[in-house]
Amino acid sequence: MHPALPDRVPAGRLHRGDPERVKLIIISGRSGSGKSTALHVLEDNGFNCIDNLPVGLLPALFASAGQDGANRAVSIDARNLPGDLERFPEILEDLQEAAGPNLAVEIIFLDADTTTLVRRFSETRRRHPLSRNNLTLPESLQAESVLLEGIANLADLTIDSSRLSHHDLRELVRTRVVAHSTKGTSLLFISFAFSAGVPVDADLVFDVRCLPNPHWIPELRAYSGRDEAVQNWFESSPEVERMFSDIHGFLDHWLPAYARSNRSYMSVAIGCTGGRHRSVYLAERLKARFADLAHDVLVRHRDLS
Repeated sequence: MHPALPDRVPAGRLHRGDPERVKLIIISGRSGSGKSTALHVLEDNGFNCIDNLPVGLLPALFASAGQDGANRAVSIDARNLPGDLERFPEILEDLQEAAGPNLAVEIIFLDADTTTLVRRFSETRRRHPLSRNNLTLPESLQAESVLLEGIANLADLTIDSSRLSHHDLRELVRTRVVAHSTKGTSLLFISFAFSAGVPVDADLVFDVRCLPNPHWIPELRAYSGRDEAVQNWFESSPEVERMFSDIHGFLDHWLPAYARSNRSYMSVAIGCTGGRHRSVYLAERLKARFADLAHDVLVRHRDLS
């Protein structure tokens, strides 16, 4: 259980590690979304990993983790029996009751849009595990979504890998999952372009397209929100300062409530038209603002090339 936090977050209290707790990370998601990559990253970082674990063996795995104190990571996917997948919420509840305070269980669910998954299967020429049921690939992917719905609904963190390279996904898992303390809320700020779509894995979305846009300033257009010239231009704008103040004020007030509800991960998306100037600047500045309160604060610029 996460400790209760006050209505405002004092320095150093948003995250507090507890090295004595054993982690059990459950990786799931649709085929082609990057589950194997995530599992390999955890294995490279000292986790004992098992691919395609039968759901019914989770209690036995917890018992072994309690004996040797090693962190565990398992992949559970559509290769399980459908009846076992339906029982996952019940099995997980029993596991958490038996675990007590010494085991931290986290569920990481990976997914991608169907078009991306179809393309990945075409490139690798792999067969979908449900294709034996005489389903087309899109039909198999849809059936897989239904099978895994019970796990997806319980996920502590959902990762949309549609726009992530293999390297980007590895880095995201390493910095967000491996480095995450067993207590506290990991906070990720994502800048994005509305023209490329809203991140489907965002918990909170702020639209900053109403702010002045350096794109229309010829001498600033080629720069991004990470460059000093653009930052100086934004810092002279009362509207930008007000937006920054409103967003961090909202997060200051509500993050402790999310932490009290046992949220291990929060993703805050900041969007502008092109994902290059306004959203990037504010995401960077918010990351710096909350880094003063906790160490587990990250930033990712989805559409900044």
